[in-house]
Parts: sequence; structure tokens; C-alpha cells
Amino acid sequence: MPAPAGLLERMMSNRHFLGLLFMLPAAALLLLFLTYPLGLGVWLGFTDTRIGRPGIFIGLENFELMWTDTVFWLSVFNTILYTVVASILKFGLGLWLALLLNQHMPFKAFFRAIVLLPWVVPTVLSAIAFWWIYDAQFSIISWALREMGLIEANINFLGDTWNARWSVIAANVWRGIPFVAISLLAGLQTIPQSLYEAATLDGTTPWQRFRYITLPLLTPIIAVVMTFSVLFTFTDFQLIYVLTRGGPINATHLMATLSFQRAIPGGFLGEGAAIATAMIPFLLSAILFSYFGLQRRRWQHGGQD
Repeated sequence: MPAPAGLLERMMSNRHFLGLLFMLPAAALLLLFLTYPLGLGVWLGFTDTRIGRPGIFIGLENFELMWTDTVFWLSVFNTILYTVVASILKFGLGLWLALLLNQHMPFKAFFRAIVLLPWVVPTVLSAIAFWWIYDAQFSIISWALREMGLIEANINFLGDTWNARWSVIAANVWRGIPFVAISLLAGLQTIPQSLYEAATLDGTTPWQRFRYITLPLLTPIIAVVMTFSVLFTFTDFQLIYVLTRGGPINATHLMATLSFQRAIPGGFLGEGAAIATAMIPFLLSAILFSYFGLQRRRWQHGGQD
């Protein structure tokens, strides 16, 4: 009995073993609620499964159909446009807001709490609010512009293809800015003020302090935050589905909404799963871009981990 007791004691004192032991519950949850659904979805993409009928393995047939599907390629274009434009705007506005909230100003805590509201409000409620804002007849934006004499007729925000694209992008930016701003604000709080004081004594301008102190030290946080922002935007579903359901004429269909439409209302689970599976390479590219960017920053600073 002493030998097993000694072995257990040595194992419990091993940091690597304890780390793995504490990670087991989280790993089990990920396997159950993430890995299994992901694997099942990929498998369904290679079958002709429909709602109410089990399918058979058909290989790459669903993906071959996607290759010639103009609506699918339109959804790819919409998804990339939506993700790129919204992510750039969220980063620029979020960084500006973070820098503003990091300054000494009255009621700073109150403004920080207000900034979080768009992120805290449920997505469906936000989408319904924007649906009223963009209403073809009662839009507050159209009313204000008419009162100022800038337009003569109401703007068809959700009925015109390009208007609808820019409208859903604006709604996504409004909702996503708080996440970027608060995350970057937390990063700004970790930068020592002594660096700014020394740079000020050397006669640097605010732009030079931002370029040579703030931006380099904030880069790792920017990489992580923007990776999550891109992933959230690329896989957005609720906002689009409530506002436009992919219309007009599929102009706002993202890959996520098209996958849902083909799989659930359309009944073609295999085809919908194949469209969802096609999203994986794009998501992996975003993750790998961020990972290698962070690794490059570590090498530049002499890090080994």
C-alpha cells in the first residue's frame, strides 16, 4: 500500500498532472457540446439526410452542388463583405472609444456602463429596434432627413439590396463596438503611465506616443479581440434573420442564415450542413492568422513560449 500512496502523492504534487486534472471537466463539456455537434454536422454534409428521413452517404455531392449554386456564392460574398467592413468599423470606433474612456473625465464610470448597453441587450431586441428604425414608412432616420430637407421620400433601407447590406452592417457595428471598446480599454489600463510620462519629457507628440507606446503594447490584445470579433461577425445569425431573413433577393444572406434556411425550413439537412461545413476553412484562417501574428510578436520580443 505505501507504493500506490506515494505515487498518488507525487502525482498530486505534479503541476502538469494537476493542470490536466482541472481541465478534464471543461474538456468533457467541450467534447459533449462542441466536438460532437461539429462532427455530426460535418458527417451530415456528406449525406442526403432530410427532415423526417435518414440519409445515406453520398460523398461530395452536396459540395459539388454548392460549387454551381449562385445563391451560395452570393452568400459567401455577403459574408466576407459583412465581416470585413463591420470588423474594420468596430475596431476603429472601438479603439477611439477606448482611448476616450481612458482619459480623465467626469462621470467616467457612468459612461463606461452606458457603453456596455448595446452588448448587454439581447440580440433579438436590438434587431427589432433596428427593424423599426429602418421601417419603410415610419423610419425615424427618414423622418429626420425629410425634416432637414435632405431627402424628399423615405429611404428604403431593407427593400433595396445595397441599402439592406449597409443597414445590417450598421446594426452589427452598433452592437459589437462595446465588446471591442471595453476589451481594449482593459488593455490600455495595463500600460504603465511612466512610459507616457517619460515620452512626454522627451518632447513626443500625442500621435508619436500612440504609435510607439500604445499600439505596440496593445497589439496582442488587439489580435485576440479582433479574432473573436471576426468569428462573432462571420457566424452572425440572429441579427440578419430577424431584420431581413436574407432578403431582399438573397442580398443579405450570410452563410449561416443560408445554411439554416436550407436545413430547417427547406428540410435539406445534408445540404444545410454542407454549407455550414464550408464555413470552417474561413474560421480556421482567422484563428491561424491571429495565432501566427501573436507568435511573431513574441519572437520580436525574444519570447520562447
